[in-house]
Amino acid sequence: MKIIDTDLPGCRVLEPQVFGDARGFFYESFNQDKLDAAGMRLRFVQGNVSSSARGVLRGLHYQWPKPQGKLVSVLDGEVWDVAVDIRRGSPHFGRWTAVVLSDENKRHFWVPEGFAHGFVVLSERATFSYLCTNTYDAQAEVGLRWDDPDLGVDWPVSEPLLSAKDQAALWLRDVPADRLPVYSP
Repeated sequence: MKIIDTDLPGCRVLEPQVFGDARGFFYESFNQDKLDAAGMRLRFVQGNVSSSARGVLRGLHYQWPKPQGKLVSVLDGEVWDVAVDIRRGSPHFGRWTAVVLSDENKRHFWVPEGFAHGFVVLSERATFSYLCTNTYDAQAEVGLRWDDPDLGVDWPVSEPLLSAKDQAALWLRDVPADRLPVYSP
């Protein structure tokens, strides 16, 4: 497994070694020993799968308190996946990074606790997998506007399909300080 740092410290791409032949392919999607060796001591407590059509945008979501780190991947289709550093006091506060995840590239993306996360579907459909470090808590969930000008995420869509919850999400500047994660170096 190859572990690739992104331009946003903490967010990493995991590229598995894929073994394929005429029958199909095999790859190791998770190996705690390899992640430990890379300094990624993770403990997952919940797994989720979603399916979405082209143009669906989910996010930007995070939990605080009770933050969730997410190891995300695409089982079928293709998405443009985004992480945004929203930790108060972080030298990278408000910065974002993005990666294309697909069933073809088989990449995984690590979104650490304290980061908002979202994705938009580029293919006809996409089946998306999340491994989470904390369980979902509706009381702790916060949604940020996908088109927040203070974040300036350069989404590859201009009119995405959004849930009612995502349509009502907050601008980052309107999130109370106690609902933002805290940076701890």
